[in-house]
Amino acid sequence: MERILLLLHAEDSGAVSRLELEAVTASRNLCCALTGAVWSVGLVGRHVGPAARRLAGCGAARFLSVSGEEFSVPRYASDAAAAEALVRAAGATLILAPATVRWNRCLAGVAQRLGGRVDTHVTRLEAEGSLVEARRWYYRQRMEATLRRSRRPWFVLLDPGCALPWSGEAGDVVIETVAAALPPAARRTTVIGSRASQAGEQTIRPDASLLFVAGAGWTKQQPDGKTHVDEAARLILEFVRKMHASLGSSKSLVDLAAEGQAVLPFLTHLHQVGQTGSTPRHPKGLATCCHGEEPHVVGWRFIAERRAVNLDPNCGWARGKADVVYVADAFAVLREILAQLDAQAG
Repeated sequence: MERILLLLHAEDSGAVSRLELEAVTASRNLCCALTGAVWSVGLVGRHVGPAARRLAGCGAARFLSVSGEEFSVPRYASDAAAAEALVRAAGATLILAPATVRWNRCLAGVAQRLGGRVDTHVTRLEAEGSLVEARRWYYRQRMEATLRRSRRPWFVLLDPGCALPWSGEAGDVVIETVAAALPPAARRTTVIGSRASQAGEQTIRPDASLLFVAGAGWTKQQPDGKTHVDEAARLILEFVRKMHASLGSSKSLVDLAAEGQAVLPFLTHLHQVGQTGSTPRHPKGLATCCHGEEPHVVGWRFIAERRAVNLDPNCGWARGKADVVYVADAFAVLREILAQLDAQAG
């Protein structure tokens, strides 16, 4: 019999992110599909009560918590200690967690401490009788693998888009407090603050309905024989801001900084989409000034509707990799779109 534990970080406000709600749905569905399985929720944070009440109707048999001031900050030592204590208290054989920065960083170490195994970037969980199957992609080989493990405990980190977000009623729950001792050595790392990105605003939005990806063509010479990087930066940021879109980039564009060329100042490797970058799951995607090369397109396989803007009618996007290709100048297209948006707002 599988004893499933879902690990979540609890915000003081009780807010639960979309990624965490997707993990709740995945845990609930897996428990229902497995013969004789039970599942629990383990919460870590300063105050876990609001988050626990938010998830009261999810169907978990138990709510366990490790709480306190020292567990409110993202720190490997305290997050690992909290996760280990929760797994032991729940007697969990299968531990699920959303693929957040904090859980990605520490759960491999927790699996090592408990003699278990860990799998990351899992996109789907299925059950066949009493057997659990995890699906994940191997990006370089571009293959989907089905994994089964007999070793327990088994830690599974779920990528965004693995399930629909859970949406249930809040209520009152009984929270079981679990002690997780932190020695002085585990408190050496302190968080003194946070620093905003260079752009001064958030441009990576996993929950956005549209992904806008910029390619290296934005920094190349235009028909007048000159580059217009400043205008490109203004048009792209204004479009992303007004459309509430998420911003991505091709590898060739983010690599230009190392070559001493003019670059869009707000792009980093965190924006990179493709085989060596991220694999977003937005409902719609719009690629501009990138040629649709295979390594870049690999990152688009979970985008439901793909469109591209390119002056080359024979680019990779036009060869079956996009649903719609607009053969046009991206500068002119964005200028027209922004003008229409301004007219609608006016």
